[in-house]
Amino acid sequence: MKRTEIASVLKSGQVGAEITVKGWVRTRRGSKNVNFIALNDGSTIHNLQVVAEAELFGEDLIKNINTGTALGVTGTLVASAGSGQAVELNARTIEVIGLADPEKYPIQPKRHTLEFLREMAHLRPRTATFSAIFRIRHAMVYAIHSFFHERGFYNVHTPIITSSDAEGAGEMFRVTVLPAENAPLNEEGKVDFSQDFFGKPANLTVSGQLEGELFAMALAKIYTFGPTFRAENSNTSRHLAEFWMIEPEVAFSDLNDNMDLAEDFLKYLINYALDHCMDDLQFLSNRLTEEEKNKPVEQRSMELISKLRFVAENDFVRLPYSQAIEILINSKPNKKGKFQYPVTGYGTDLQSEHERYLVEQEFKKPVILTNYPKEIKAFYMRLDDNGKTVAAMDVLFPQIGEIIGGSQREERIEVLEARMDEMNIPKHEMEWYLDTRRFGGCPHAGFGLGFERLMLFVTGMGNIRDVIPFARTPKNCEF
Repeated sequence: MKRTEIASVLKSGQVGAEITVKGWVRTRRGSKNVNFIALNDGSTIHNLQVVAEAELFGEDLIKNINTGTALGVTGTLVASAGSGQAVELNARTIEVIGLADPEKYPIQPKRHTLEFLREMAHLRPRTATFSAIFRIRHAMVYAIHSFFHERGFYNVHTPIITSSDAEGAGEMFRVTVLPAENAPLNEEGKVDFSQDFFGKPANLTVSGQLEGELFAMALAKIYTFGPTFRAENSNTSRHLAEFWMIEPEVAFSDLNDNMDLAEDFLKYLINYALDHCMDDLQFLSNRLTEEEKNKPVEQRSMELISKLRFVAENDFVRLPYSQAIEILINSKPNKKGKFQYPVTGYGTDLQSEHERYLVEQEFKKPVILTNYPKEIKAFYMRLDDNGKTVAAMDVLFPQIGEIIGGSQREERIEVLEARMDEMNIPKHEMEWYLDTRRFGGCPHAGFGLGFERLMLFVTGMGNIRDVIPFARTPKNCEF
């Protein structure tokens, strides 16, 4: 008999149906007369209860049905006599497909710390928490592509290996086939990259933006969605060395258009999660409430589903950086020295604590900050008419701070070249980028959304390593 997914079984609730299900045992409990097996196949957060009458199944079979064991069960769907489920499966046949030795299987039916489960990244998707996270991750991937497809955008695959540094930060992973020892040297005694695979230094990309701009100058509306890499030696709960970025670029677009797109995009994604992932979201919400129940009320997170609706149902506040600085300077936390990083005046590079204050306490709405000082932003951002600020924007969310960063791009070649000189960006390596300004350039804008940062927000998890299948961090490259 063909396998039926448990999600479909529970949704249909067709009492009397003869079905076959296959999945992994979450728990087994029972007596000498009957056993109750919680079976899950990954299609839903909910388990299907399998009822196995002792008279039908020998002791040798039952003792092999342990947590983690893969089973195939055929039987009749009946109304459940117990609480917690509407239907259950009366087993007629049970096949043990794959044993899990209870003495060795590490994911037992008890509370495991997230730290422990990170060390078991190959098995943690079998837990309720992580199966919920990764189902939501899939839904968000689908929603991202749907949003852009519905609006006439084209998906562009930008290079993973690149010779350019989009951010000018230099924190990039080198790609080379040269030997680690005794690498060839040039006349200056430096590594001779002319003998390397690409004939020049190459790195893993930190962003697809610059290449994306090239395609926006031809297709008008494009987006990238791919892996990016930062060789930043950071072990915080918000940083990864490998992560995924969504970066739209739109021709004939200015900063206001960019803000409109970012707000529409985020609301679309969050509403999609609320419409299609409610069972998983409710589970994660309950998990977070239980985890924080012993914290003082003022230290607890906003309830997850309420937080998502808070974003989906509110218009975002749009605020110039200069006004944000004035608000922060005069705020109680700043005056009383509560900020870890005091706000001293114009030019301060805002930290997460400042961004969260604006969202959670000052406005109680998501905030888009605009027009930052040029000194703290990238060379490609359009210089404002005052010559001091750039047409940048950062979208700030509750409990997470910045979730999107973007700008109107500098389309005036003479201004762009001057900015590159100011910031020591080698123009001779960027002639291809400058050509987009020389030949038919136009105003355009775009932004970047870190996918794992979005996943932190949507799932309510506190550590970015828990929303990506296999985390890449300093001293950690397993699997």
